Amino acid sequence: MRIAIFLIIVGVLGGDRASAQPTYSREVSRIVAEKCQICHRPNDIAPFSLLSYEDAQTWAEDIKRVVSERIMPPWKPVEGHGEFRDSYALSEEQRQTLIQWADAGAPLGDPAELPEVTAPTGEWQLGDPDMVVTMPESYTPPRGKDDYRCFVVSNPFDEPMYVKTADVIPGNRRIVHHVILYLDTRGQGAKLDEAEPGPGYTCFGGPGVDLDINAAVAGWAPGSAPKRLPDGIAVQIPKGAQVIMQVHYYARGVTAEDQTRVGLYFAKERIERRLFYVPVLNTRFTIPPGNAIYPVTANFPIPPLLDARAIQIFPHMHLLGRQIIVEYTEPRQTTPKPLIRIDDWDFNWQGFYNFKDPVPLPALSNIRLRCTFDNSEGNPRNPSNPLKPVGWGEGTEDEMCVAFLGVVFERENLLPFSTIQQR
Repeated sequence: MRIAIFLIIVGVLGGDRASAQPTYSREVSRIVAEKCQICHRPNDIAPFSLLSYEDAQTWAEDIKRVVSERIMPPWKPVEGHGEFRDSYALSEEQRQTLIQWADAGAPLGDPAELPEVTAPTGEWQLGDPDMVVTMPESYTPPRGKDDYRCFVVSNPFDEPMYVKTADVIPGNRRIVHHVILYLDTRGQGAKLDEAEPGPGYTCFGGPGVDLDINAAVAGWAPGSAPKRLPDGIAVQIPKGAQVIMQVHYYARGVTAEDQTRVGLYFAKERIERRLFYVPVLNTRFTIPPGNAIYPVTANFPIPPLLDARAIQIFPHMHLLGRQIIVEYTEPRQTTPKPLIRIDDWDFNWQGFYNFKDPVPLPALSNIRLRCTFDNSEGNPRNPSNPLKPVGWGEGTEDEMCVAFLGVVFERENLLPFSTIQQR
């Protein structure tokens, strides 16, 4: 009798253990959909797709390795230093689930438990855009140096348009360093284009036109993923404004044709506030050769009466960057509050981060940026041999210490441009 009871208990426990074994259908597919498929899609930045069980099974051992070593997913913000939407960082429970699944031989489980497919299978991460901004013709940059080229795109709208987000598909990921969309409200870009032979015109350091405070529409750098702005907030393309696509090429080894495209997603709801990008930056620094921990700081005081809310943040450095911290101190306070902190900066994994909730930035608050650079031989990403002093610059082998804050202003009517126009 005792033996029978013992066997029953063992059977029950064994059944519990078996049912607790992670499967692709029940657990892993949901983790992969939420945390991995944003990049692991056909023709995206990741080297292989993870849209199916067969994909995941093929790469199971590699998945185990990179999540064990915390290489993937490449979510860079340090926990507790800002709260962000759409985080693809793994919880420890999710990490262990993936490891246990791989150790068990990557079982499928019951196909009936598979979730509905939610990841877009087309080339655009958020589905077909409302408008595609593309270079009028392909362009081949010169080999062996940085090349900034601007391409003017006509605006077909006779009314203001409001952009919720943008997705960028580089024509050639090997040579496209970054992309920025600017607004030209004076028609200057078209004249520069006409004056220079070939596709587009040279625009090192900026688009070469007079810029308004709301001149930036969208940007992209390696690792960026499109994220929609909250309801009621968008970037405005004014009536009649031309869009200038600035593409930074870095064809260091080989060159090739490129025809980059940007997908714009317009607001479908009423817009209450426009988003503006405020740069916090330091352009006056030189990183000595051999220095492995070189600090650079910058401050941006919010002007009187212009109380703001931070919606989004985009920190940016180049190949020598190691750490970047952005925080703010409210008026009459001494203790700073965090906006974002990244301790293991990697140029190949950067992007826009949307705050979980808008961060109030009262007028007269001070925003402080801290960057740390490694210009030593111990930095495997250091492009210079022999080492050399490195300062601010637009080139890939130069450096930057900048954070772009996407903000809305509570008293937008005090800014030097016309008030919001509703469609």
